[in-house]
Amino acid sequence: MKISWYILKRHAAPFFGSFLFLMSVFVLQFVMKFMDQLVGKGLSGAVIAELMLLNLAWMMVLAVPMAVLVATLMAFGSMASTNEVTAMKAGGVSLFRMMVPVAIAAMIVTYLMIEFNNKVLPEANHRSKTLTIDIRRKKPTLTLVPGLFNQDMPGYSMLVRKTFEESNALEGVTIYNHTDPNKNTVITAKTGTLSFSGDYRKLIMDLYDGEIHEIDHTKPNMYRTIQFQRQRISTVSEGFDFERSAVDQFSRSDRELSSAEMRFMVDSLSELTETIHNRINHYADGLHEKLFYGSVTPKSPATDFWKNVGQYTSVSSQLLFYRNNIDNDVSNITYQEKQIREYLVEIHKKYSIPFACFIFILVGAPLGVMARRGGFGIAASLSLGFFLLYWSSLIGGEKLADRHVIAPWFGMWGANIVIGVLGVFLTYKVGKENIELNFDWWRRFVPKRLIEILNR
Repeated sequence: MKISWYILKRHAAPFFGSFLFLMSVFVLQFVMKFMDQLVGKGLSGAVIAELMLLNLAWMMVLAVPMAVLVATLMAFGSMASTNEVTAMKAGGVSLFRMMVPVAIAAMIVTYLMIEFNNKVLPEANHRSKTLTIDIRRKKPTLTLVPGLFNQDMPGYSMLVRKTFEESNALEGVTIYNHTDPNKNTVITAKTGTLSFSGDYRKLIMDLYDGEIHEIDHTKPNMYRTIQFQRQRISTVSEGFDFERSAVDQFSRSDRELSSAEMRFMVDSLSELTETIHNRINHYADGLHEKLFYGSVTPKSPATDFWKNVGQYTSVSSQLLFYRNNIDNDVSNITYQEKQIREYLVEIHKKYSIPFACFIFILVGAPLGVMARRGGFGIAASLSLGFFLLYWSSLIGGEKLADRHVIAPWFGMWGANIVIGVLGVFLTYKVGKENIELNFDWWRRFVPKRLIEILNR
């Protein structure tokens, strides 16, 4: 028992340290990617903090399995480098026995992550999506697409040739003013800016170096042109104002549902698909009888269906009606089956990623003993390699499963199966033999002075 607690203690510090490090990396990536869309929009610090807090959920799903792998490599590598593994083997404690407490702890983490994926992650994803939609309405230029008309400003249609991510500056502005139904007004400007008033109640557009073309329908013979160096247009900012939407205002995607909810959706879609299949069979029977017999017999399964198409007088119209309905139902089945596959993929993903915590124990323990290094560098390098392999296999499996190339369960569990088999093989080999990985080959390509500095 003391040995088990000792081994777990050797894993605790590397696990929490690597977990905090990985979370910091993910948070930094999030900040670099989205902060330019949040700063300068009049959002309170509490709203930005809430958005970051909600996005911590998916970061944890990725960070925990990788932290388990890093901790396992560091702990067993450190014990191997100090000959503790050798001493334990000499005392009759096999590598399999050393891995038992870590495997039990990994199973506990796996269970907690499964609960997290089904109860916390879907709600966090949904709230994050709702909050992101609310925030996008806040930035004036965020919804402007260069080359396309935008009608978010009440009473105006605006076309912009170029926008800038780092500012609210515009180039090549064309505006159609619809505020006065008796006039057609077109405003053009070489440059411009969008901003809010101090109380964020008004959306202000400053235009530079442009012209105003106006026709008054009450005076059709008059055409007015005005050139300006600067022109300001002010309108209400209700389309861009930050307003919190209700949590359930938007529909939920597969990543915003628990596995139980998605299973219910799969069952409902399966029943709907079966109903559509039966309806297609009825259509096919009616079409067959119309083609070969010219009428529908009382015993035909499609007899009831003909009551609804009595308005068709010609055979060709009836045949066309059948064909269009069959085509629509086939397209509907294709769409429903695609939805079912996506739900099944997401269901398996909610279990396969947490189960990777246990799989990484099978790989990390023998690799740590073979590497005989307890440093973060070696552990991080091996962990990054395995996690990139695992994650790329997961993404590839998801794409292939969505396209009906492979089964959803294999797409999500294939990486676990392959890495698990490799882990069992390595554990067996290392448990029976004294195998060591040599990482000294790189020294031939590095100056001796640099090696001396690294060894200090």
